[in-house]
Amino acid sequence: MNPFADTSFLCSNYFSDVHSAKSDVFLRQHNAPVAVSTLVVFEFRQSLRLQEFQNDRDHTIGKNSIEVASMFNELQTDLRSGGFEIVAPDWPTVHQLAENLGAKHTPSTGNRFADILHVATALHLGAAQFLTFDTNQRALAEAEGLVVPL
Repeated sequence: MNPFADTSFLCSNYFSDVHSAKSDVFLRQHNAPVAVSTLVVFEFRQSLRLQEFQNDRDHTIGKNSIEVASMFNELQTDLRSGGFEIVAPDWPTVHQLAENLGAKHTPSTGNRFADILHVATALHLGAAQFLTFDTNQRALAEAEGLVVPL
């Protein structure tokens, strides 16, 4: 299966941050679609909505409505063109796998809910690579045998 990306990878692809260059290089060198789940897409879109909410209240933070609309459109374009591909996991299976991962790792590593779900989704889908810039999520993915190339 194609690499599976988490929300931090999407954010670095559309927001300008310290990881954006790595995200850009990976996408330019990788000639197949990068898999994302509906959960990743929802989490990314929700982060954009929160950015706009924050910017409406304090213009020194977040993203304005024009920037947010542009990022929504860029994501839609990339989904239509095949840069990213939404994959449909069997959610009950993912949830059970996530429960097992949480029980196994969280007592010693403190993993968050969404991080566990993203890693469980990648494992369920048979992804060989997991794209993340989140340190805790990276450690969980690697502990479960996924390659985190970034």
